[in-house]
Amino acid sequence: MKLQYLPEGLLQNNKENVKSCQSIAALRTAKLLGTVLEGIAIRCDAAHNLIIQCGPFKGLIPREACAMGIAEGTTREVAILSRVGKSVAFVVEEITEQTDGILLIGSRRKAQQAALEMLLETVQPDMVLPAVVTHLEPFGTFVDLGCGVVSMIPIEHSSISRIAHPKERFFIGQSIFVLVTGVDKDLRRFSLSHKELLGTWAENAALFSAGETVTGFVRGVMDYGVFIELTPNLTGLSDASSGLLEGDRVSAYIKTILPESRKVKLRVMEVLPDLRLPPTIQYFVADGVHKCWNYEA
Repeated sequence: MKLQYLPEGLLQNNKENVKSCQSIAALRTAKLLGTVLEGIAIRCDAAHNLIIQCGPFKGLIPREACAMGIAEGTTREVAILSRVGKSVAFVVEEITEQTDGILLIGSRRKAQQAALEMLLETVQPDMVLPAVVTHLEPFGTFVDLGCGVVSMIPIEHSSISRIAHPKERFFIGQSIFVLVTGVDKDLRRFSLSHKELLGTWAENAALFSAGETVTGFVRGVMDYGVFIELTPNLTGLSDASSGLLEGDRVSAYIKTILPESRKVKLRVMEVLPDLRLPPTIQYFVADGVHKCWNYEA
């Protein structure tokens, strides 16, 4: 499914977006058509209006038009303040020359409302959508599904390999894919997951061979052994080793891979320097729909 409303940041350098922001005539056309554009929020003034740069022009998004829920008091002001320095989706409301150099008045709220209505109307369970990570909390990862419409991936749905915090899997601004597991049109909410897109045990195990030495992350330290994440959806077990801590990046020798019991036996070689980055994500997705996922297949 081709989405009309993309997560903020994915449209910024799009050829059509750049073209629509280059002339007053193009902006007038965008206003007439209701086209969603993207600019950069360069400042938030004392009244919490956003000043945006749109090509060679400056624009203003009034406070109550900066996000859904601001006018009603259900969205916190940080939703506006946190946009400074980032891409902002908006529709053109007015085009007017002013002494302060502001040429256009925009509404991010209307862009969000249009995106939400489209998502509620077209998105079904098992669809795979592009998303951008907006912020991380201990309980889950918040992502932008389109024009700043935010939903959450619960931490337990991040991957098969358990993590202590979403920062071990994602980073803010990261472009990812999400699986829609439910749509509640009454509450206007989406349920999301991520682990189903990262492959089954067999698909992940096929990336490795016995006798190789690879890198991984310590995800559990037990008396009987240490669990090492080789990929977000594949964990192996090493013999108990003193001095290892959860989150350590290590090199590990693959002793055996046992498909019949879905086990990987490892030996930790040494602790490696922390790169301060989450593991690379590899998706196992053939198209925009994901069905009948069985991790143990």
